[in-house]
Amino acid sequence: MNGPNQGHSSPLTVTSPDLSGSFPREFTCDGANRLPRLQWSPPPAGTQELAIEMLDPDAPGGTFTHWLVYGLPPGISALAAVPANAAEGVNDFGRRGYGGPCPPRGAAHHYHFVVLALDTRLGLAAGATRSDLEARISGHVLGTGELVAAYQRA
Repeated sequence: MNGPNQGHSSPLTVTSPDLSGSFPREFTCDGANRLPRLQWSPPPAGTQELAIEMLDPDAPGGTFTHWLVYGLPPGISALAAVPANAAEGVNDFGRRGYGGPCPPRGAAHHYHFVVLALDTRLGLAAGATRSDLEARISGHVLGTGELVAAYQRA
């Protein structure tokens, strides 16, 4: 089984028609806080589930979790809204669901959407934390892809 511990997971290509290197205001806390659309290449054979993390490693207190979604079926390759059969975790704002960029004023922050192809179904209930998710996926990652977009508050 391939996984992050073996160091040879397959790459996924992740893109967004809404993000071109930076976040438009409507997808941030300064706008409508809408979830941007995401697209990715087909996951590796054997993928049982997809999960997505949105992280801000530039946050002053360490990596900040903006969004967790898991339980995504492996047959989808785009997301404009969370499907009914998927679950969302708790972000570092203390809420379930998407929390857009909301950095302190100053330098731009870089937000990483990480799509994970997993070789197992997690069976993880809604409301999990990032540490819950990462403990459960350890050793089960077949492929990953990442999209990075920046946002700087005026």
